[in-house]
Amino acid sequence: MANKKHVTYELSRELSLFHLIMMGVGMMIGAGVFIGIGKNIPIVGPGGLIVTFALNTILALCTAMSYAELSSAIPKAGGAYNYTRIAFGRGPSFVGGWMEWFASSVAGSMYAIVFSEYTVGYFKALGLLNWIPEGLFGYFERFVAAVIIIFFIYINYRGASETGKLGAVITLGQCLFLLFIGLTGVYVATTDPQRLTNFSPFIASGWEKILISMGFLYVAFEGYEVIAQAGEEAINPRQNLPKAMIYSVIIVGVIYALVSFAAVIAVKQGSPGVDTEPWIWIGNQKNGFGAAITRLFPWEAMGSFLATLAVIFASTSALNATIYSATRASYALGRDRMLPKVFAAISKKRRTPHTALFFTAIVILLNAVLLPTEGVAASASIMFLFLFLIVNLCAIKIRLNMGNELRYGYLMPLFPLFPLIAIILQPILAFELRQISYISWIVAGLWIGLGILIYVFYSRFRVTPTEDEILVLEEREEVPAAGTEYQVIIPIANPKNALSIVRTTIKLCSGRESQIKLLHMVPVPDQLSLYDAKKQSIEEHLLEGKEALVEAMLYLLPRFPITTTIRHCRNIGRGIISAAREKKTDLIIMGWHGKKTDLKHSMGSILDYVISRSPCDIIILKDCGTKSFTKIVVPLFMNQSDNFAVDVAERLCEPSGIISFLPVENKYKAFTEKYISELQAKVHDKKVKILKAISPHKMMYSLKSVTDNDLLVLSILNHKQLSHLKKIPLHASIAHAWKKPLVMVYKSKGFISWTKRWF
Repeated sequence: MANKKHVTYELSRELSLFHLIMMGVGMMIGAGVFIGIGKNIPIVGPGGLIVTFALNTILALCTAMSYAELSSAIPKAGGAYNYTRIAFGRGPSFVGGWMEWFASSVAGSMYAIVFSEYTVGYFKALGLLNWIPEGLFGYFERFVAAVIIIFFIYINYRGASETGKLGAVITLGQCLFLLFIGLTGVYVATTDPQRLTNFSPFIASGWEKILISMGFLYVAFEGYEVIAQAGEEAINPRQNLPKAMIYSVIIVGVIYALVSFAAVIAVKQGSPGVDTEPWIWIGNQKNGFGAAITRLFPWEAMGSFLATLAVIFASTSALNATIYSATRASYALGRDRMLPKVFAAISKKRRTPHTALFFTAIVILLNAVLLPTEGVAASASIMFLFLFLIVNLCAIKIRLNMGNELRYGYLMPLFPLFPLIAIILQPILAFELRQISYISWIVAGLWIGLGILIYVFYSRFRVTPTEDEILVLEEREEVPAAGTEYQVIIPIANPKNALSIVRTTIKLCSGRESQIKLLHMVPVPDQLSLYDAKKQSIEEHLLEGKEALVEAMLYLLPRFPITTTIRHCRNIGRGIISAAREKKTDLIIMGWHGKKTDLKHSMGSILDYVISRSPCDIIILKDCGTKSFTKIVVPLFMNQSDNFAVDVAERLCEPSGIISFLPVENKYKAFTEKYISELQAKVHDKKVKILKAISPHKMMYSLKSVTDNDLLVLSILNHKQLSHLKKIPLHASIAHAWKKPLVMVYKSKGFISWTKRWF
């Protein structure tokens, strides 16, 4: 019987830069701005309204740059879910994707209801709906909301091209209407400067109210993240996704400033029906934005029509974009089996995730028809704010930990300034939303709690690995003996250096209740997927690694409890650090070939990565082999590694040997006899010799005077002290220049290393 051909279906790439910008603008300019203008102006006053939009634009740009950088490097459907998966692992990423699905869905429900209320209300004012009984009017509004949802669900089912094209047309019309309103406001203020007095007082209740205002109106800037969901459907995503995000935020910020300006100056003081300050009058209206814009034009009917039309355009374009965003979030969860795999099903004909779209439609329709929207919509805002917080953290962590593994199409300037600004402000804005709706915090907490339960009892047992994870191929562990609290990891690369490392390890760990964890990382070539690498096991590297592990175990097993682990990883250094964090390691022991491989790294790409990110102590061995050491020199730099270096020297020195201290002068704290004597007291059964202190600038030239020693034990400097070459750290220059056996040590830094270990 012939083998069946395996066919996979991918999302189609049809969205241009223009479509992406319109998608982001369309989702941002939704119901939030129109509701927010009327509700917000009593809180901060007329000038505070514009200040709020300006500050929120800046804050949105901070997060948009994080999204832009991440989407350029990881252009996949799923957005924040993908970034969190890579930065923080499976559990946090599921919660992030779960939040994004719910927040976008509920936002879509809100936009559908706003569309229904404005449209039905406008036709009712014209007398065209008098046939509907007053008691059934609310049900009719919900029915219209359901109809418009079903219509846009169908548009999304038709495909990304249909979604993008219709969304672009609606959004373009929306922008033109709003620009017309804003420019009309500028024209009215120019021809009637008296209306500028409407901005007095500029800030009504003090600047402290601005934070409340920003939290309330930040919903109007939730939307650019939908562009990240288009990573698998965008044309040239590495360049177009970042551009679309940043351009859309700037466009929306300008439109909001113009529209809010027009709303403030639209109401003339002392005109019929206006018996108070114009900004107070706007705040007292049920629909402040619509009531204000109605008075901007000579004919109120025209103003009412334009205001209603603007809201209709805005709510439908935002609804279209939120359906798209929510569907891609749930599709990504299904693709990685966080949710049942049916969520990842793609229509053969339309090449759209139709099953994820179906479940998203159910969530949006249930919210729109059955639930009170205000409190749930506020909870969606809270989850968006915390989602943005997570994305900003991801931008920092991924750049620092994986910057050399990813191909970025965009890098934000002044990194990490802008993500840090957003990280500080976004929790504050979320907290201020309690003044709008306490129930929003309850709903958000319940939804997140449900997501955690789903992950714990379902997702974590079924999730598939992604390209950036570290896969455990084989792990064997003996039951550790009682008291083995000192955990040591030894990365073993090949059988040639395994014996050299483990023999020195026996000396270093003797007398301690240690457990040794032997680790072999199998490198995965760029052209091979991580899944295929696990499937094939890359036999050549795997066999070599097993041989090295067996060689090491023969010497270590009689003395220590042993764990052996073989893992796949795209980046060997990251794999070692990940294992150290996972195993709560106290010490990493590594070998070093002693060669300089390139100009970018002082000790090599793997060692530099491990040293800069290690959550524990490090010992690096070069050419130690089976040699015995009777003359050891230890430079003292007056840092946290000195004691560690002396302890290592004592363990490696033969009983009749000599340990020489070489003080290195420090301009911040001079060496004292007391400090030297304290270190000398730690050496119990060895002879200690104190050499003449030298300057760090002359140390490279002073090495010749100590070349009669068998071994150099050198501290890895934790500060950016440069060598005389001004290119690499001093310890690296010394290590390259020293031609005899060498041990380099690094002592972890208390709280900082504890943080690295756990987070």
